[in-house]
Amino acid sequence: MPRRRTIVNPEILGESLPLDEFVEVPDWQGPRSDISSYKALHAKSLLDSGAQWEKLAKELEWSRGWDSVVSPTGHPHVYEWFRGGSLNLSNLALDRHVRTWRKNKVALIWEGEPTDENGAPKEVRKLTYGELLREVNRLAFALKTKFGLKKGDKVAVYLPLIPEAIVTLLAAARLGLTFTVVFSGYSADSLSSRINDMGAKALITADGFYRRGRQVRLKEIVDAALEQTPTIEEVVVVKRLGIPCPMRAGRDFELKALLSEYPVGASVEPEPVESGHPLYVLYTSGTTGKPKGLIRDTGGYAVLLHATMKWVFDINDKDVYWCPADIGWVTGHSYVAFGPLLEGATVVLYEGAIDTPQYDRWWSIVERYGVSILYTTPTATRSQMKFGDENVTKHDLSSLRLIQSVGEAINPSAWMWLFRLVGRGRCPVGSTWWMTETGGVMISILPGLSLIPMKAGTNGLALPGIDADVVDEKGDSVAPGAKGLLVLKNPWPGMPGPPTGMYGDPERYEKQYFARFPGRDFFFCGDYAVKDRDGYIWVAGRADEVLKVAGHRLGTFEIESSIVSHHAASEAAVVAIPDAIKGEVPIAFVVLKQGFNASEELRGEVRRWVRDGFSPIAEPSRVFFVSKLPKTRSGKIMRRLLRAVAEGKPLGDIATLEDETSVEEARLAYQSLDVR
Repeated sequence: MPRRRTIVNPEILGESLPLDEFVEVPDWQGPRSDISSYKALHAKSLLDSGAQWEKLAKELEWSRGWDSVVSPTGHPHVYEWFRGGSLNLSNLALDRHVRTWRKNKVALIWEGEPTDENGAPKEVRKLTYGELLREVNRLAFALKTKFGLKKGDKVAVYLPLIPEAIVTLLAAARLGLTFTVVFSGYSADSLSSRINDMGAKALITADGFYRRGRQVRLKEIVDAALEQTPTIEEVVVVKRLGIPCPMRAGRDFELKALLSEYPVGASVEPEPVESGHPLYVLYTSGTTGKPKGLIRDTGGYAVLLHATMKWVFDINDKDVYWCPADIGWVTGHSYVAFGPLLEGATVVLYEGAIDTPQYDRWWSIVERYGVSILYTTPTATRSQMKFGDENVTKHDLSSLRLIQSVGEAINPSAWMWLFRLVGRGRCPVGSTWWMTETGGVMISILPGLSLIPMKAGTNGLALPGIDADVVDEKGDSVAPGAKGLLVLKNPWPGMPGPPTGMYGDPERYEKQYFARFPGRDFFFCGDYAVKDRDGYIWVAGRADEVLKVAGHRLGTFEIESSIVSHHAASEAAVVAIPDAIKGEVPIAFVVLKQGFNASEELRGEVRRWVRDGFSPIAEPSRVFFVSKLPKTRSGKIMRRLLRAVAEGKPLGDIATLEDETSVEEARLAYQSLDVR
């Protein structure tokens, strides 16, 4: 294989790597091609994307074939994929595998957070595909028989990352129910608002779970929420912790006791549902307004997951796949609960935090179960970098063959750390781009389809059949290297589906995603991006996370990426504060790597690093050193909370905040310097 140069454009990300850096790209499985060959393949796919998606759909198992591949509906920009066709996602993920040798293959490996004095997990559960199907059948039978739940009924799921969470989603799909998963870190108000908007009839939850060494009592939150949810008739409670909790007679049912009423072999045939049948509604928060309930169909979604598991993850029967995402997020839906099981993979689940009780917990899991595909996040990666390289190097990670990333753009130094230290220079490393609204990956390197040079920090190329572009405010394509707005120009399977795209609010769906460019059917992604001369897309952060300094527009991610390229910095979050002369100036909250201590000298060094390495305009007016940044449990930095701290304003909704002490630490750090 020729050596391939790692190219980083410092104008894009504010972080450069030496141009004499090379990355050895090992042989990847699947067909081989260069950029020009892939571009030809991609261009051909756009000429008739329907034919491509139809070919992939035929690789799945359908109860009835379709009449058309993609059809408009009564609502603008809402499409029905594979109209006339019917299928069942539980059947695709379980039954069709159990009819083969995979019946006795391990489907799930679950590890609880608590460990013994030697650091070994106290709880490990493994379920084969046959055993998983049995558990799904038992729950589906109980929900149908005891509660009368049937196709089209709506249920809510409020569970931690335990095997019963996967069982519940597959049982719901088996019956043709439409479910909404509410992240187990959300408050009672957040839970009740989603239940009420959805009109859910039943709720599946747990007594609690472990997080960072403590017990989170989930049922107490549920009871507070249910005081405001008139539609809920039954509640099923998984006894994860085995702690006492209130159980209302006639409404609350403990899972084990409920299942004991029926034979172990009780089963339910998977309910064939229309391709456009709503599988789930997932609520995603915006910068303003109530959460948006995005509708996901069944058939189009299954095809997108099938395609991306093949192309993006190069999945095969030998793989042990681990994505640490919670099922409360779309990544947990697409690439934990459904995608890998559609392909018959072995999936690792871990209940707890990445640094509990030891900093090397992640890498011990990779070693313990022989993980071959790791789907991580840039934020988690930077946290691991802060903990120190020795936590990685003391473990045997030779099972890894592919590392992908998701959540936000990955800075080049984090990419290089994953490639060199974690993957030992032999694993392809990618940074996938997609969002809750897309349902699955849209932009990525494609190890299962085509060999292309890797570039540290890029998201990669648009997938076949996906017409992604970077445009200006008028919707015209910008020149290579110029920053613009990321758009998707054609429909794709798995996008928000029938009947209205956004649950109960079709007007908001249209306004939110398609009104930015009048007269053009562009899906506005809400991100800034750059397309380089090779067609690689570099997503540069949210378009609503922009600073305007002395008339210059700067993305927060660009400045953050510059800061974390400093040898002492592990993580950074940049926000703006008002300035009488410049309008706004950036300030930075920085987490240092182990071995480095906060000092005025280092504070000045970080400021000069940004000024000299990126731009004088981007130099933070102040740098605050903290031990952690406010984040959601999915790892996204909550910059709006830091802005509120700096402006002395109320924090607003903190339901998604993982650690409230991070905000208080930021407040104390901010108050320690006179910045007003």
